[in-house]
Amino acid sequence: MPRKRLSEFRAKTIVHHALTMPYMGWSIDAEDDIDRQLQTVQSDAERFVVKVDQGIKGRFKKGLVLLNVAPQGLGDAVRRLADKGYRWCLVEPMAAHAQAEERYLAISHTRDGLFLTANRNGGIDVEGNAHTMTSTRLGETTDWASIVAQTGFNEHSLRQLMQVYNDNHCTLLEINPYYMHWKGPRLLDLAMEVDDTAEQLVAGWSEDDFRSTTVKALTAEERAVMQLAAKSPASFTLEVMNPDGAVFLLLSGGGASIVVADEVYNRGYGAVLANYGEYSGNPNQQETYLYARAVLSLLLRSTAPQKVLFIGGAVANFTDISSTFGGIIQALNEVAGELRRQAVKVYVRRGGPRQEAGLAMIGKVLDEHGLLGAVHDPSTPLTTAVDEALQKVTL
Repeated sequence: MPRKRLSEFRAKTIVHHALTMPYMGWSIDAEDDIDRQLQTVQSDAERFVVKVDQGIKGRFKKGLVLLNVAPQGLGDAVRRLADKGYRWCLVEPMAAHAQAEERYLAISHTRDGLFLTANRNGGIDVEGNAHTMTSTRLGETTDWASIVAQTGFNEHSLRQLMQVYNDNHCTLLEINPYYMHWKGPRLLDLAMEVDDTAEQLVAGWSEDDFRSTTVKALTAEERAVMQLAAKSPASFTLEVMNPDGAVFLLLSGGGASIVVADEVYNRGYGAVLANYGEYSGNPNQQETYLYARAVLSLLLRSTAPQKVLFIGGAVANFTDISSTFGGIIQALNEVAGELRRQAVKVYVRRGGPRQEAGLAMIGKVLDEHGLLGAVHDPSTPLTTAVDEALQKVTL
């Protein structure tokens, strides 16, 4: 039973709905247009909380929770967290309260059954107050009055929380902290772990709601591509796998990128695969130039003794091959001398509108610069072209 943590946004949406309480929160994907997403924040709140939403414990102590953010500062706050390598953030109106009001509540399974654990002393120092924890088994003989007195939740709400736990195939439901307001409980932080094999059995969450604690420092090139993607109707993604890798990819189309990356791994070159990503959606020449420049910057910085660049894709439906290749050629021309000094070879396999002109153009440029490995049209299988490029790399 693999345990996966849901985003706090999804967990709070589920719990607030079950408790018939309105929820004002907005999930922000830092890899998308941040400012456009923040336009959906409809609130008259004067101050907000912005925090990383990736299942990380101890966020406050790690500086991953930003308080007292003014509406006009939300964009900068999200970018500050994104610059630390995090993708997902949660924006909520700030709820002013005294720290002494903070409480803790959790529902979890043990070998002895389903238990509710509570503490009147919640918040970031709850572990230091473990001696004041109370734990009650939930079942037919549950003393609900005792739990009501301990938690502040009424019996109906407590039963609803137990129902949420069961209906969503939870392995943990933790609210820390919350405080009691005259309008009802205010859930400040909420974590929900679920059995991911139950996805087809529930309506409240899906695989898209899972969050990983993995974080890495983004390279300048990855940040540049994120910014490019945020401003363009086309699609651009770039992930550095091995900064000192030998095999670099400049790919068009999500399907082709998967095929190429799989072939690299299947041939035993996964350890030297430098990057993964793609451009698609008919980007213009300038956008393709910027994307290619980012990939070439990574390539030139790699310390691998042998390096190849594979420029590839499937057969495009509407992307103008000659236009996108024009952008790639512009980027190649700028660093051709350094590529030649590093003995880089470039392999191309692509098809689509104006492919003849595009392939002829890039083949001529690569030959003039001494970078030509091979140029193929769709008559050569994509995997065959990849295998040819890999032969230039010694493991």
